[in-house]
Amino acid sequence: MTDNKDYNPDLITLSDDDGKEYTFEVLDAIETDEARYLALLPTYDDPQKMLDDSGELVIVKVGEENGEEFFYEIEDDEEYETIADAFVDRLENFFEIDEK
Repeated sequence: MTDNKDYNPDLITLSDDDGKEYTFEVLDAIETDEARYLALLPTYDDPQKMLDDSGELVIVKVGEENGEEFFYEIEDDEEYETIADAFVDRLENFFEIDEK
């Protein structure tokens, strides 16, 4: 039996344009010459919501402005696909990933 007391996920809370907050677990980070990216998984207080979630990774690009870190969507489809494929390759060794 594994002792889960040592498991401390890296959680971040992000707000959408309407001010609604969402909590994510940071699963992995990739840094390229151009930018840094995070692979996030939504987390929920309600176990049923966790089961109902699609389990799809949320991938964001990390930016910095005035010393503050911020996260934004990757708008370039080719950039997104390249980074998403890199995360899947890295994470499939640790998690069961069902590619559609």
